[in-house]
Amino acid sequence: MGSCPFHARLVILVLGFLPTFLPICTAQTPAPAQDAPQNTTSRIAGTIVSSLDGSPLARARVSIFETSNRTNSVSLITSENGHFEFPGLKSGKFSLQGTKRGFLTAAYDQHEQYSTAIVTGAGLDTEHLVLRLTPLATLSGKVLDESGDPVRHAQVLLYRENKGAGLNRISSAGSSPTDDQGSYEFPSLMPGNYFVSVEAKPWYAVHPVSLTPDGTPNRPVVQPSLDVSYPVTYYNGATEADSAIPISVKAADHVQIDVQLNPVPSLRVLFHVPTEQNAYVPPVFEKRVFDSQQFIESGGTQQVSPGVFEVMGIPPGKYIVQQNDAKTGQLVRSVEMELSQNGQELDESVGELVGKAKLAIRLPRGEKPPKQFVVLLQDSRRHVVGLPLKNDDTVEFGNLPAGKYSIVFSSPNKPYSVARTVSNGIESQGHDLNIAPGASVDVTLFLTEGVTTIEGFAKRGDKGSAGVMVILVPKDPQVHQELLRRDQTDLDGSFTLRGVIPGTYTIVAVEDAWGSPWLQPDVLARYVKHGQNVTIAEMMQGSVRLTDPVAVQPR
Repeated sequence: MGSCPFHARLVILVLGFLPTFLPICTAQTPAPAQDAPQNTTSRIAGTIVSSLDGSPLARARVSIFETSNRTNSVSLITSENGHFEFPGLKSGKFSLQGTKRGFLTAAYDQHEQYSTAIVTGAGLDTEHLVLRLTPLATLSGKVLDESGDPVRHAQVLLYRENKGAGLNRISSAGSSPTDDQGSYEFPSLMPGNYFVSVEAKPWYAVHPVSLTPDGTPNRPVVQPSLDVSYPVTYYNGATEADSAIPISVKAADHVQIDVQLNPVPSLRVLFHVPTEQNAYVPPVFEKRVFDSQQFIESGGTQQVSPGVFEVMGIPPGKYIVQQNDAKTGQLVRSVEMELSQNGQELDESVGELVGKAKLAIRLPRGEKPPKQFVVLLQDSRRHVVGLPLKNDDTVEFGNLPAGKYSIVFSSPNKPYSVARTVSNGIESQGHDLNIAPGASVDVTLFLTEGVTTIEGFAKRGDKGSAGVMVILVPKDPQVHQELLRRDQTDLDGSFTLRGVIPGTYTIVAVEDAWGSPWLQPDVLARYVKHGQNVTIAEMMQGSVRLTDPVAVQPR
C-alpha cells in the first residue's frame, strides 16, 4: 500500500500514539505488475472473518476504494456466510476495508496505519481473500477505599503500550470518572497491554495549616488519621509508574480490574517568596507517568506568615515542581525532586530557569508557508509541543526546560525538514535546538521540502511479496528520524514512498517486522547492510522508479 499523507504520518511518528480508528492509507497511483487487456474485468471477492477464531461475520459492511480516486467507492453487506464479491472491476489498485459493530475497523492485512492494496488485472488471485476483523475488548472495574467501600468521583486513567513506528511507548488511552458505585468502564478497546491508574481524595480528609499567621505552631483539634491523602495508585498497588504491572487485554476480553486505595500521611510543603511581592502563585506539582506527565492537585494553599506559604495535602513521592510567574502566569522554573518530609522548604529559586525560543521559517523559494503549518519541538523523552505560525512566519515557544530539542514540522501538503539554521549570524547544519537554563534564542530556519516519490517492488526471489514493511532509511537515522518513510507492499509487492526529502538513503524491505523494535540502531543497521541505496538530488521532483527490486529480508 502507498504511504500516508505526510501530516498524518508525522503526527503518528512523533507522538507514538495509534488511535483505535485510523484513516487507511493507500497508494494514489495504480502500479499493476504487468499490463492486462483493457477489455477484461476482474473481481475482488472473499470472506470477512473474526481474527479470534476465523468464524465468518454476517452482515458486516465491506467497502472497496479505488486508490487513485478514493471518492470512487462501493460497499456491500456480507451474507450469512461472510462472503463478499465486487465484480466488473477494471485493472488497478483498490483498498479493501471492513467494519462491523463490536469489531475494530480494518483494511486488508492492516498493520498500524498501513495496509495491503488489492491489485486487479495483474494475474493475481483476488477472489479468495480473507479480511480479518479483531473483536473489541472491554476493561472495567471498581475503585475501593481502605475499608472496601466504593470511591465516588475518582479519576481513572488508562494507558496503552504502543509498539508502532519501531518504538515502545506507553501513552494515554483515555480517562473515566467513577460513578456512585465506584465503577468505571473503558469499552471498545483494541488488544494490547494496558495500565490503569487512579487519582482520588479521601472524602474525610482534613488538612490543617501547621503554623498560625504569626509563625507559631498551630494545634488544631484534628486527628492525624484525617490529615491523609491517596497517592496516585495503579491496579497492583504501585504508587509510581515504573513499578506498575501491565494488564494484558486480548480480543473480545471483558477484563475486570479493581483498584484499592490506601491513605498515607499528607505532606505540608513550605514555600518562601520575597515579602515585597504583592502576588504569589503556588507551585504546580506533576508526576512523571510513563511517557507523559500528570498534574497532581494539592489539598490547598494558605499563607502562614509574611513571605511563607504552606501547600497541604501532598502525598509523598517524586514530583516535577514548577513555579509560574505571578504576573504573567508563565512557567519560570522547573525541577524534579523527591518530597518525603513534612515542612520541606522550597523557595522561588528552586529548579532551573526555563528558556524561550523564537523561530523564523524560510521556505526554499521564499514562498509563504501553507495554512495549518505547525512547528513542533521534541525533547529527549519524545515529549512534543507544537505551535502554528504567526502572520510574520515566526513562532515563539516559552516554558522550555533546558535541553536539546529536535525541530520537526506538520504541513498539510508536503513534508519539510531543516536544511540549515542561522542564529546570531552563525550558520549551522542540522535540526536540533539547544536551550540553556533561562536562555532566550532567536533562530532562522531554512527548510528543504519533500516533493519526490520513490516507487518500486519488494520481491523474494523473482516473486513480489505482499504485506512487507518497506523503510526508507536516511544517514544517521537516529538523529534524522523525521526523514524516515515507510510503506506496506501491495498484493503484487509494489510500494510507494512519498514526500522524500533530498538526501542519501537505503531502502530495506523486511518481512513480519510490524510491531518489532526495527528502529533500534543495531536492528536497523543489520537491515541496511542488505538494502538498496538511492540518492534524491536537491532539484529532483516527481517519481523515481527503481529498476531493481528490493530484496525481502527476514525479520
